[in-house]
Amino acid sequence: MIDHSSDALVTLTTIRDYIRWGATRFNKANIFFGHGAASALDEAAALLLHTLKLPFDLSPVYMDSVLTQEERQAVSDLFDRRINERKPVAYLTNQVQFAGLPFYVDERVLVPRSPIAELINEQFSPWLEVDQVHRVLDLCTGSACIAIACAYAYPEAKVDAVDLSDDALAVAAINVEKHDAADQVTLYHSDLFDALPPDKYDLIVSNPPYVSTAEWQGLPAEFHAEPDMGFLGGESGLDLVLRILARAHDFLTAEGIVVVEVGSSAETLQSLYPDVPFYWLDFEHGGDGVFLLTAEQIKQFTPLFQQALK
Repeated sequence: MIDHSSDALVTLTTIRDYIRWGATRFNKANIFFGHGAASALDEAAALLLHTLKLPFDLSPVYMDSVLTQEERQAVSDLFDRRINERKPVAYLTNQVQFAGLPFYVDERVLVPRSPIAELINEQFSPWLEVDQVHRVLDLCTGSACIAIACAYAYPEAKVDAVDLSDDALAVAAINVEKHDAADQVTLYHSDLFDALPPDKYDLIVSNPPYVSTAEWQGLPAEFHAEPDMGFLGGESGLDLVLRILARAHDFLTAEGIVVVEVGSSAETLQSLYPDVPFYWLDFEHGGDGVFLLTAEQIKQFTPLFQQALK
């Protein structure tokens, strides 16, 4: 039932009123917050500020500004959509922040939210030196948020961004143009490494599909609004991860590193390969399930990873 009463649109007047009202409605509707926003208040604020074309860092002095009747209706309508359609906020606004940068998104790609953003902002220190990174490969690029953020982190590096989805690459192209990054970021339609030239990379980074079939079926509705191709990693969740590990050595420089997010499949991966020294990274701003392996480690265990694919 839509909570869309005319009484609310009359009695609620300020930005503060509508953020509070939106948060209350979201909590009552039991919507799921797992796409970048931590709470109902955050999502209500994001939708309101987008509707009013106001910056997300709006000064608190404007919180008591009074909305026009037209603005109240528009905010209420967008709150209705969030509740009734169960779409992540980023799909309703077509924008999201990743690694401190703005990106266009829609239903053709997953909503960017990887903790890898924190690593990019730190330029993958202490494992990489900025002046030693000449080529970066982003596998399963989606919106190209990781690839483009890496281009900012390493302004002298060339970045190749790969995806098998034509839809995802169309969104990636929008973001490459948005950030004027065409001279630095090259998009490839490829099944992982298959269509790439035989180059060597100092950094191979990926946030591939890693959700098991059983886990996918139990996810909240907001996740099912996203393309399932971006989630499904086979029965174990690790189909693509193992393919990446099996071939990474051929594309990695001698001092390079591989960084892959496997999320909820981390325990499964570690149990499959108890002797592999996956370095599980810690994040100051939250997140887990991201490992790092050096080129030497990848070389050592490549036969083991390849065996799993036979």
